[in-house]
Parts: sequence; structure tokens; C-alpha cells
Amino acid sequence: MSEDQNVRNIAGEATSFFDRPNVQKEVIPVGDGVPFGFENVMNTELGIGGVYGTWGPSYDNETLPEFIEDLTGEPIRESETMNLTELGFVSRHHTPKLNVDEHRELEFEVGERLLRQALSVNGWDPADVGGLLIGVTAPVADDYVVQLAQRVGLPDDALKVTMHKACDGAMGALHLTLNPELSPPGYPNIAEQLQGKKVLVGGIEGLSRLISVTEDYDVHALQLFGNGAGVVGVIPGESMKFLVGKSHENFDKDGALKVRMYYPYSGERVPGSSLLEVSQAGPEHIRFAGLMPEPDDGKSIEMAGLMGMVKLFVRTGVQVASEVFQDYQVLMEKLGQSGKSLKMAVIHHANYKINLLISKQLQKGGIELPMPWVLSDFGNISAASAMIAFLRQLQDINLGDHVLLDGFGAGTYYDVLAVSFG
Repeated sequence: MSEDQNVRNIAGEATSFFDRPNVQKEVIPVGDGVPFGFENVMNTELGIGGVYGTWGPSYDNETLPEFIEDLTGEPIRESETMNLTELGFVSRHHTPKLNVDEHRELEFEVGERLLRQALSVNGWDPADVGGLLIGVTAPVADDYVVQLAQRVGLPDDALKVTMHKACDGAMGALHLTLNPELSPPGYPNIAEQLQGKKVLVGGIEGLSRLISVTEDYDVHALQLFGNGAGVVGVIPGESMKFLVGKSHENFDKDGALKVRMYYPYSGERVPGSSLLEVSQAGPEHIRFAGLMPEPDDGKSIEMAGLMGMVKLFVRTGVQVASEVFQDYQVLMEKLGQSGKSLKMAVIHHANYKINLLISKQLQKGGIELPMPWVLSDFGNISAASAMIAFLRQLQDINLGDHVLLDGFGAGTYYDVLAVSFG
């Protein structure tokens, strides 16, 4: 299928997420009422289920300029208008104007409802859950994950992990859950501690709030980003098993994508050390806070342009994915399964052009991986995107399948891992 055909198919396959047949809809009583929708997914063969959804009114590419004009008080200039269809997005959800307390109440309601649904889909008693790991770019509260755990009745001694690695947050959290080599020195080995336990992992991103908390708006960000969340239930070592993986950091010194750090970070980074600052944020709560290039002018997000994002993510992203693919092949040969192949690659949906370039560059290196595009009705939803993409592919995964999971985000951070099921 040609690139143009792919773009046309994307444009025609989805409108509002709320229009999908299996989406359950509610109105959260905050402000004048905020629409909320979610879809449950369960693969009984694998024993893996989850939930994903979004909140706020839906805006397609035709109605989006009206929303931006209402928010900023001025019409969007033609020179600032993005070709969103070509980028793979036809719809996204934005939060209405709310005050600080209302935003806080809304996102706690959203998180609690999603976690309760994830528990229900998997048939889990909250008291039996051993861990909750959530990726979030700009939390509405520093202890967001801890409060969510308390709200849904998780045990006090359940491990709570907050992962601030922008768009890589959820994949970074899942990688940490499965790969025992990633735990930082001086802390319990998270993967070993969670082995065989029931664990909830996901990304919850109120990006509409993030990009509208100041009056100095980035118009490109208002067009590209939206709200979204996805949470999956896994039992590490049983329903999902780690094969190979790599976590990589490469500071974006040019600031192609700047994001304000609305989370605790001391800034006392030793030159040449990790960009991640790990801290014991409370009993059974560990925070991973990633260093970001931040805007200088008060904006929450500042984009240097789409070409800057392409250069930022594609070259290093292809390098990391290629290295993990090679490690996978070595492992399969070692296990006497050299004929085994990866069924697909589920990657962060920064935009269709970036993913297409990643796919083409991998092909040039002899790596053929199906990369299904399935999030045209969300916009870029940062850490939530790869998790939602995984949940939308979950029914097509069978026992024994191997899948590549690929997260990348501003900062920049990369988490690529191959996993097996059952």
C-alpha cells in the first residue's frame, strides 16, 4: 500500500472516539459536566485485559480552529495551520475551560474510573494487586499515582511508581516492570519484586490541561495534542514475559521539543550521568523524573517544528530499535528458535510521518515489522498512545506471539523491548 493510500485510509477510518460502537460514555460532574468515554479490552487466551479512553469534547480537523480561537482569543493564522490529516490525526479531545481545582478533581475522577475498569476487566480484587506504575508527563498532583491507588483500594504495601519521561512514560513503566536490569542501584529491584504479581501499568495524560495552563500558547501543540489514557493488567513472567530490551537517553540539547517540568526535580544532575532522577517519594512510592529542555518564555510546550521532531526521534529511534531487534535474533538463535519472528511493532504515535520514516529506515536495514496505525481519533496523547495502540491490537495477539513495544519521548528517552505472551 502506498503512503498516499495509507494517509487516505487513516483519514477515513475514525471520527470521534466517542462514536466507536463499544465505547461506554459518561459525564463527569465537574464544571458544566465533562464527557468521558472508555473502551474495555480483554484477551482471555492471554489473560491480559485493560481499558483506554479520553475526556472532553471531541474536535475534528474542521472544528479545531474554532476551539483554538475561543481559547486564545484570536484566529489561527494560515501559516500556523498544520496538515493534521497528513500527520494521521482526524480528531482529538480537549478539556473545557476549568479552574485549577476543577482540573484536579476531573483528572482524579478520570484516573479512578479507569483503574476500576481495568481491575474489573481483569477480574482482579484490588487487595490482590502488587503494583501500580503510571507514566504521566504533567501530573495534576505530585502524589497522583499514590492517591489513585488509595481511591481504588490497592494495598498500602503495593508498589507505586510514577514515571515522568514524557511520551515514553508508559513504555518506560512497562519496561521497568519486566526487565530486572533496569532498576536503579540503592532501590529494590522492581521487576523482581513484581514477578508473578498482578500489576496495573499505563499512561494517563491530560495534555489539554498542560497546553492551556498559560496564556502564552503554542498553537502547534494545541493542534497536535489531546487527552487520553490507557491501563493494562499484566502478571510479569506469566501473562507477559520479557525477552530483550534497551532503555536509552540522549539529551535534546537543541530543544526541538521543549516541555515544562511540572513535577519534582532537583536539577542537580552530574555531567554525564543519567537524565533520570530517581527518588523515594513516599512509602512504597518511587518517582522517576526525567530532565527536559524547558521553554524560556513561560509556555508549557514549545515545538521547533515538525522537521525538528523528525530529526529528534527518527535517527536515534531507529538505532535503538535496530539494536533490540538484533539482540532478539541472537536470543532466538540461542534458544533454538531462529525461525521465530516478531508479529508486530507497537510504537508511540508521535505522528504518522514519524512512524512511517521509522518503518522505512528499519526496512533499509533489513528489518520488516508491521507497525499498525490505529490512533487517528486521539491526536498525540504522549505516554498514553503506545499503551492504547497495544490495547487496540490485543485481540490479534495469540499465545506464544512475540511483539516489539517501542516508546520514545521528549527529553529524549527511548524504551524498546520485545515480549512474549503466555
